[in-house]
Amino acid sequence: MVGRTGVLDPATLLPQSAQLLGRADAELLAAQFSGEPWEMFSHAHLAALRAGAALVAARGRPSGRGAPRTVWGMLDAVAPELHTLSALFAQSASLRAAVDAGRFELVTPTRAERALCAAEDLVDAVRGMLADDAGATLDLPAVAGT
Repeated sequence: MVGRTGVLDPATLLPQSAQLLGRADAELLAAQFSGEPWEMFSHAHLAALRAGAALVAARGRPSGRGAPRTVWGMLDAVAPELHTLSALFAQSASLRAAVDAGRFELVTPTRAERALCAAEDLVDAVRGMLADDAGATLDLPAVAGT
């Protein structure tokens, strides 16, 4: 997904969002070079989590009574168009916790690959949304004749 300018300029982002997006990219890279399915899955999940947090940081954390507490819930609130991906990662949070506890055998190669593909999709979507948000706030000069 590409924003209006085709390139996301990190200088147009809040520092926290830029840092989280950079960490998401690093997790994707680690997932792609992982030798074990559980490791790929874990890195992919973290990449998605950090990308979601980058968008929440940029758009503002929902607040008030009954506001969502997880990144996935907050992402649904600030970017409902990403619900399918946020729901997928919300549902896999217990599997990631099991992997963190050493239950490596629970992650199949197919499950790890699906998580990596979904994380790549989420990171790309967030990057595009951030680029669109940054483009929408730019003061562009008026074009003669419009």
